[in-house]
Amino acid sequence: MWFYRFETDAIGWNPHVNVLVPDGYRDNGRRYPVLYLFHGGGVGQDFISWDRAGIRELAARKEIIIVMPDGGPAGWYCNPVHSNAGPRNWETFHMAQLLPWIDANFRTYAEFDGRAVSGFSMGGFGALKYAAKYYGHFASVSAHSGPANLRGSGDLVTHWANASSAAVELAGGTVYGVPWDQARVSADNPMENVERYRGKRVFMIAGDSPAPFDPFDQITERAVLTTQNDFKGALDGAGIAHESHAVGGGHVIRGDFFRRDLDGIIGRLRKAG
Repeated sequence: MWFYRFETDAIGWNPHVNVLVPDGYRDNGRRYPVLYLFHGGGVGQDFISWDRAGIRELAARKEIIIVMPDGGPAGWYCNPVHSNAGPRNWETFHMAQLLPWIDANFRTYAEFDGRAVSGFSMGGFGALKYAAKYYGHFASVSAHSGPANLRGSGDLVTHWANASSAAVELAGGTVYGVPWDQARVSADNPMENVERYRGKRVFMIAGDSPAPFDPFDQITERAVLTTQNDFKGALDGAGIAHESHAVGGGHVIRGDFFRRDLDGIIGRLRKAG
């Protein structure tokens, strides 16, 4: 695992990034596909979260570079409408700064078929958002217990994003504004951008249990599953291929399904060589 800290004016502090490289990377001269892997929300969630979850074991002997950046405890992989805590422009940091830096400093394939994006919970939403908004950047997208519809169930996820960001990220500011910036909500909402998943590998999983609650104690895994089912229906209606799973349990990373997903990611992307 290689560790980096960035100086950036996009964030009010210097965010961290972990990069997991394949065995032999330092000496073999080969190029590899890249997975951008995002953490979930909550106090204490950060660039180390996937390491705590066992990513080294989960990705052992896999020929892929895995990039795990900070995303803030409730940054929602967005540039917020308003912050009282200084800059928290996570989207700018990830997409305009980190991604080109990775391609410039690692032996990657800087192309559509060379990149995937995935995440857990809030990070799964971020993965779905980036895959649609930056259509040509990622050939595969995965959401592990990540919400997939900002406007379903009475706009629950948008309320959740605003409330959580105000409480623990933006010192009373909000991701989507008060009142909401409706154009921004629509631009970020997977359900309103279904066509931008055509031609990509799409993977989703969520539990069907109402407990345990997520870190903000405002939304259950069953609510996440409802948003994924909304999105699945939209993908089905558009004739867009995808893989989705509803399984027992709550808001957790499921190692067996992560391994399955990682194998699918590697199968979709350009091979190391």
